[in-house]
Amino acid sequence: MNGMHSPPRGRAFSAALARLPTGAKVFLILVGALLPLALIALFTTMQTTRNADDEARERLAVTARESSSLLENILANHVAQLTRTLADLEQDPQDAPSCMRLAGTYASHSAARYLIKDGRGRALCGTPFPQADARIPATMDTQAHIVPGGLLLRVGGNGGAAALAFYPRELLVNLTRPSGFVPEYGAALVAHSDRLTLRALKENSPLDRGKSIRIDLGVEDLALETTMPGAPLTSPLMIATVLLVLMWIAAAGIGWFVVDILLIRPLRRLRSNVAHYQPGEVIDTTRLGPVPAQEIRELGETFTEISRTVQAHEADLAKGLVRQTRLTREVHHRVKNNLQVISSLINFHARAAKGQEAADAYASIQRRVDALAVVHRHHYAEMEENRGLELRSVVGELAANLRATAAEQAPALGITLEIEALLVTQDVATAVAFLLTEIIELAITCSPGAQLRISVKSSPQDPTRAILRISSPALISNPHFESLVEKRYGRVQTGLARQLRGQLHHDPLVGAYEIAITVNGRP
Repeated sequence: MNGMHSPPRGRAFSAALARLPTGAKVFLILVGALLPLALIALFTTMQTTRNADDEARERLAVTARESSSLLENILANHVAQLTRTLADLEQDPQDAPSCMRLAGTYASHSAARYLIKDGRGRALCGTPFPQADARIPATMDTQAHIVPGGLLLRVGGNGGAAALAFYPRELLVNLTRPSGFVPEYGAALVAHSDRLTLRALKENSPLDRGKSIRIDLGVEDLALETTMPGAPLTSPLMIATVLLVLMWIAAAGIGWFVVDILLIRPLRRLRSNVAHYQPGEVIDTTRLGPVPAQEIRELGETFTEISRTVQAHEADLAKGLVRQTRLTREVHHRVKNNLQVISSLINFHARAAKGQEAADAYASIQRRVDALAVVHRHHYAEMEENRGLELRSVVGELAANLRATAAEQAPALGITLEIEALLVTQDVATAVAFLLTEIIELAITCSPGAQLRISVKSSPQDPTRAILRISSPALISNPHFESLVEKRYGRVQTGLARQLRGQLHHDPLVGAYEIAITVNGRP
């Protein structure tokens, strides 16, 4: 009876496989499908490549030793003879036997050329040849240089004397050719960074792997480099290559099929749902496909829960924003109305003042209240974009109010503005408005018909700073001016400069105040 209720073995395996993570599923499927192909291809390729490399390495070593041995012996003998003859001719330029011995050394290689010359360039032995004029650093050592057409040896002597020998390319090719039958090879002489090709290796196919060996010839850093093509493309190597290609195709096909069904298609659908999501909506993950991976299904459910939470939060934020906007507008209107009431009360009391001094005091207070009202009005107008207050508009309206409130006290008051379009914060605008009010009132007190110039220009050194300058002949230093600054205006100006985080400078001879203020940029 128990056997009747037990699930079939195939279903049990499928259920166990379904509980595994997607990465484990892909790994097991690929390992089971590709393990035989991988083992066969690996064994065949390693064995074939090892045998071919051993054979190529042995052939290359034999050919290189045979090609370099004869040339190394000849060069060593010639360098010794050149050195000996140069030494003899330095002692006796007329030593003919030494020159004859050198001629006998080179007699068996008639294509080679030699020349021994003294420090003045005069030939002592041998015949000049074009390659002897090559620009080579004059040293006492034996040098080997690749020159057009062949190899040039130079043995240095005393006082600039030298022994030179030139070996044309054809001679070097004959000297380095191995005896007997040898496979295809390439040879080249290498000295310093120069290279002289003696035998070019035929163009190889992309599958051939050439091998090179370099043997030192005993003259400076002169070496003979021998190159042979790699092992030919044999049947075992072709089979191994085909197996590798089949393995790659099988791996790509099986891997793509499994990953596409379990991961890619569900992820693509989930990505499309998330990409088209709009705040306030709920992401629908019911269309992920018939057999998505368990992790993808859980991820879709998580996105759905998050979108529901965001939907609820969006609704709460929208209600809160409406409520906050209403409160802000209400506060703004109340502040504006309160400032207007205060201004009206001050104006009412100013008209009822019995003395001119009291009327001037009321007017001074009213100017400061008007300055605060101007800044507040412009600040609320910019609250929606939160870019800052446009200083030119604030100062322009402030100057108009100051002319109006000072009409009785200073009917000839003149204010000229030269202000760039700059944005500032509310704190900076408030401090600037009060500072301008204080300085203009100081100028009116010193001279009722004062003519003032207000300028604001951005600093060329720092784009975040601007220079505020107020100049007027009424601000030129004199005893009455100094007394007003010390008793009434100086402390206020210092406090406002502190709020602007700058130093207020006064030029007593020109009659100008100047301070650097912080700006947010341009509108």
